[in-house]
Amino acid sequence: MGNTIVLNQTKQVEQLLSRIVEQITRYLNETTIERMQAECAGDRHYYEGVLSDLRRLAVYGEEGIDACRIVLQEEPFRKAAAEQALYKIYHSCVAEFFTPKRDLWYEDSRSAYTGRHSIKLRQPAPPSLQQLLHAIEADFQTMREELEFYETDYRTKMIQSQ
Repeated sequence: MGNTIVLNQTKQVEQLLSRIVEQITRYLNETTIERMQAECAGDRHYYEGVLSDLRRLAVYGEEGIDACRIVLQEEPFRKAAAEQALYKIYHSCVAEFFTPKRDLWYEDSRSAYTGRHSIKLRQPAPPSLQQLLHAIEADFQTMREELEFYETDYRTKMIQSQ
């Protein structure tokens, strides 16, 4: 891939992650377990887990934003450093969103064919949580489409360089 393509992908990912982190952070700052219970009576432990996973996504997202900004500020632009940052963002942010560690939500791949949101919660949850996940899903999907190339390409380059 050319430097311009990687540079543009890095800029795009930084913007998408900034938007995602802003939305997650706003939700986390405004939400308590009690508020979630009032909105939709449900399993307290499930809600705690979901909020914990969202905090993890916010932290990973902030780290990804920082990595993108560092790479973008360097002169001259270092393509290899950008590719490494994008590879890490793919795994720590995108993969974590679509297949979270605790499996509290999941991606219904069949939904992609129907035009509906593909993220499904495993238990009943407040509408505000569902709205948040649906709001950030499109940006994560865009990142996945842009970065899944790095899943194989970066590993191949690392193996070849050894």
